[in-house]
Amino acid sequence: MTLQRLLFAIIAATLMPSALAAENIKIGFPMPLSGPASVYGVPVTKGAEMAVQEINASGGVLGRKLELLTRDSKASADEAVRLARELIIKDNVDFLSGTLTSAEAPAVSTIAKENKIVFIAPTSKTIQLTSPANLHPYIFRLASNTDIDGRNGASIIASWKDVKRVATIAPDYAYGRDAVAAFVDFIKKARPDIEIVDQQWPKLGQSDFTPFINAQMAKKPDAVFCDVFGGDFVTFAKQAAPLGYFKAINNRLADAGEVGTTDVAKALGADYPYGIWSDAYDPVIWPENEPAEHKAFIEHLKTFTNEQYASGWAIMGYASIFSLVEGIKKAGSTNSDKVAKALLGLTFDTPIGKLTYNEKTHETDMGEFWGQIVKDDRYPFAVMKDPKYLSQGPYTN
Repeated sequence: MTLQRLLFAIIAATLMPSALAAENIKIGFPMPLSGPASVYGVPVTKGAEMAVQEINASGGVLGRKLELLTRDSKASADEAVRLARELIIKDNVDFLSGTLTSAEAPAVSTIAKENKIVFIAPTSKTIQLTSPANLHPYIFRLASNTDIDGRNGASIIASWKDVKRVATIAPDYAYGRDAVAAFVDFIKKARPDIEIVDQQWPKLGQSDFTPFINAQMAKKPDAVFCDVFGGDFVTFAKQAAPLGYFKAINNRLADAGEVGTTDVAKALGADYPYGIWSDAYDPVIWPENEPAEHKAFIEHLKTFTNEQYASGWAIMGYASIFSLVEGIKKAGSTNSDKVAKALLGLTFDTPIGKLTYNEKTHETDMGEFWGQIVKDDRYPFAVMKDPKYLSQGPYTN
């Protein structure tokens, strides 16, 4: 053997293992895993983890396994940005998903644009995320948005014919501000006779809602549009009930912050303000006509999480991973430019039906299930009565 051939054989033998063992497809997933927002963040992450497990068990994608790199963003935009940069530079992730809030996602979207890496936002709702000024080739939103939230909340409150005086309360950042603006716009069109008598803006992570509650009650609204969510709503509800807040408005409150989920219902238990109206991406408990795909998803989720009752948020992490995988399959590549193009107009399956990424807006225009949240003796927490899927309104009783 010549020296040249010997060197070639040594190099080939050295490279062979890495060539045969294809590297995992890495997905960075920053999400609030601690603090009040973790009420939603943890189950979203569990849903993503379950999706990765299912996909890997069926052979992976393009002959490669998926690897989910989860990180605790703490619902902080600054922390989410730091983690996104670290995941891209240090961990060499192929794609980004995750982030919960409308503070985190727009900030991470900027990082995705700078690094030309596909970013699927599973839950952030602010309309600003995909506004013409902020839209770029690599950002895609799975979730509903604040325009849809405001329209649906307005359609419900507009149906309460004896309501004339309406107040709003929402967190003081993009999500809350955008949702309330959309609500006010739609309610004025639906019911010009309704007057907005008060607006309260607690901060995200507010620990004492008492001043906001008292100030709002002093204006004597007939009904309230609320966008307080997650652990903040748990705190808000526990502080509002003893002050007579819900009684004063006859429980005519519509909350577009997904407090109709089993997650918040379980967290509040008997303290849940029965009779209010809210939404959920997945009501989990369907009184009738449950799709077979959804039932199978819930049973698998209960086994995966070892919980008696499944989460209403897990579906968002789950569907975000599957939508990304469909984009990779269509592109036949993990190159973000190719996957981004493949996602445009892509239709994909979820446990609650098909969704499509709009070619122009990069949105799915996903709706949510709305209903009155009631006590049901079959369950140790509040459940959604007669959930109806709303995306474009109006709601009719």
